[in-house]
Amino acid sequence: MTDTNLLDNRPPPRWIDGQALAARVRAELKRKVQEASERGLTPGLAVVRVGEDPASKSYVGAKVRACAEVGFHSRHISLPATTTEAELLDRIDALNRDPAIHGILVQLPLPPSIDEARVLGAIDPAKDADGFHPLNVGRLLLGLDAPVPCTPKGILRLLDEAGVDLRGKRVVVIGRSNIVGKPVALLLLARDASVAICHSKTADLPEEVRRADVIIAAVGCPALIKPDWIKPGAIIIDVGINRTAAGKLVGDVEPTCFDRATAMTPVPGGVGPMTVAMLLDNTFELFCRGLDYRSTVVEE
Repeated sequence: MTDTNLLDNRPPPRWIDGQALAARVRAELKRKVQEASERGLTPGLAVVRVGEDPASKSYVGAKVRACAEVGFHSRHISLPATTTEAELLDRIDALNRDPAIHGILVQLPLPPSIDEARVLGAIDPAKDADGFHPLNVGRLLLGLDAPVPCTPKGILRLLDEAGVDLRGKRVVVIGRSNIVGKPVALLLLARDASVAICHSKTADLPEEVRRADVIIAAVGCPALIKPDWIKPGAIIIDVGINRTAAGKLVGDVEPTCFDRATAMTPVPGGVGPMTVAMLLDNTFELFCRGLDYRSTVVEE
């Protein structure tokens, strides 16, 4: 069958609406938080930001607003760029010991003078809302219960929303970061997908992408993925958030790839809203684990 026939015979492509799915996740969390508050219990999330990076300030603002929407107790700790590593570790230690805080997030990137790995490793694994602690990463690798990094968790929810059965599917993940590429590959393997992780040293990236049933682009390169790379009927998850010189947000995938897909996430409005929603979801799960709350209230 020719490429043209494959395009003609597929269902009309559709956008996977991350905004709408994230709104449903927040609405469900708001209901659960209300049930908890009636018993005098409130989930708490602390977000720590060091420095004045504009993107970090924007991301933290979105997270604080989302906490308020669902009824979480939130604590935004903004520290100057001159903060030392020891001072930041002291703050994290205090949050680890604070019973009102169930989830801790340190906004990345950190100033160059601070060891990111040491800071992430200092967060109590039982309060690791981002899923970045080495212990939780190891548990994810072994298929054990652990907080899942927010963007990969959101990607899986978006694929579920699109009705994608990953069993036996060939998935190409473009990008090998510890935040997205590596953990999402582990989650996909757990769903019985066949996963290839591609990166800057991959030979013939277009051909790798052409063989994929599902494409997850998380490389941070505007419009890297071209329409002629896309297998007709593929599912495309565009994780990229890149700002052009004109200030426009664009993804890693050319928007015209939509015409060859079965479903694709938009930028903005796709993966981004789900990342914040999954941070809230992770925090509520940590709250439940810490209080053994889920078995006594949520599932009554």
